[in-house]
Amino acid sequence: MLLKYSLILALCLAAVAVSNAERARYDNYRVYKVTASNVKELAFLKKMEDSSDSLIFLEGVHDVNNEIEVVVAPHKLPDFLKALEDNGIDYVLIEYNLQAHLDKDDVTQIASRAGGYGWKEYYELDTTYTWLQSLPSSYPGIVTLIEGGKSYEKRSILGVKISYKNGQSQKPGIFLEAGIHAREWIAPATATYIINQLLTSENDTIADLARNYDWYIFPHANPDGYVYTHTTNRLWRKTRQPHGTCYGADPNRNWGFYWNTVGASSNECSDTYAGPNEFSELETLSLSKYIKSLEGKIQLYISFHSYSQYVLYPYGHTNELPGNVEDFDRVFNVTVAAIGQRYGTKYTGGNIYDAIYPAAGASVDWAYANVGTRMSFCLELRPGPNSIITGFRLPAAQIIPTGEETLDGLAAMINEVKTLGYFV
Repeated sequence: MLLKYSLILALCLAAVAVSNAERARYDNYRVYKVTASNVKELAFLKKMEDSSDSLIFLEGVHDVNNEIEVVVAPHKLPDFLKALEDNGIDYVLIEYNLQAHLDKDDVTQIASRAGGYGWKEYYELDTTYTWLQSLPSSYPGIVTLIEGGKSYEKRSILGVKISYKNGQSQKPGIFLEAGIHAREWIAPATATYIINQLLTSENDTIADLARNYDWYIFPHANPDGYVYTHTTNRLWRKTRQPHGTCYGADPNRNWGFYWNTVGASSNECSDTYAGPNEFSELETLSLSKYIKSLEGKIQLYISFHSYSQYVLYPYGHTNELPGNVEDFDRVFNVTVAAIGQRYGTKYTGGNIYDAIYPAAGASVDWAYANVGTRMSFCLELRPGPNSIITGFRLPAAQIIPTGEETLDGLAAMINEVKTLGYFV
């Protein structure tokens, strides 16, 4: 969801042209921080954001005095700098060669494929799916393989239901969705870490979470996009369905709840393209139908994203707060405190519209409004804000610490939701 509005990567992007046999590269692409000091400058940057495939805005153009990171193609550099100077917009060069930083972890973070599944590296989709498919036989009567839908390229949106048979006819349901934005690798890695902990942890708190709730967990809500980040373009965000001359829509702007009213783009090549209509993407359409089939069974909906270390709740389309906002704030406070206890990681947040930016058509808003979920949250995981070099490429060494603190936060969140009487 939620986003650092990133990379407008059209199929025809001249300097990083890609095919099935080539990887997109960013050799000598520079990264600048730009800041609009008034409404006029902000409007100019907003116009510039959609004007050229050679300018990649990593932050959405929303507010004055807000630093925005922009990746600039080498051939576009003179015009870009002149435009900023002509309009009095402040800028700072923060990176000479983006590709050099992409190269640092491409080899090391997904290197080993021998041995069992673990959390010291990132995995390709097929490896994770093979692991998920092994769980029902490893935990018979507890794990069920579930399919939340299909993708445009005919991949399954695969997940697991974890349900211990402990005499309860129906337990409260928790739905966890991750990986809806393709390049945010830490999100699915954290989701699989939590699956493993729910099945193997000897910690009493975690064991209680596993045994007293029905869990529906989907690590990869956008499997086509995730595969594309491994084969072709590490910084790809969207789905892979063609739209006009470009590919993909933002699957976290495509849900049918105040679709495309604010915080999304109608430009087919934009990374926040909402799609030609609500649920235009097979991924969101089919997953929403699966979620709808669970209506009445899910009391808590959680979505994992990265990055910036936020805990967020509805709404994204308006600054109007949910009727139970006081309860949301209570849950928010205990969650943020719990996440920070283990490693001192600082999270902030609040309602999406005010805490981060306007963003309509997101999964958490749709689930909160349409399937009877009592509460709905988005967690933007590590690293913190303004992390251009490591933002979407969190080192694999941080997977386990991220998983640990996130599970600490979920345990506190779920306990507070229970205390408030939302689980029935």
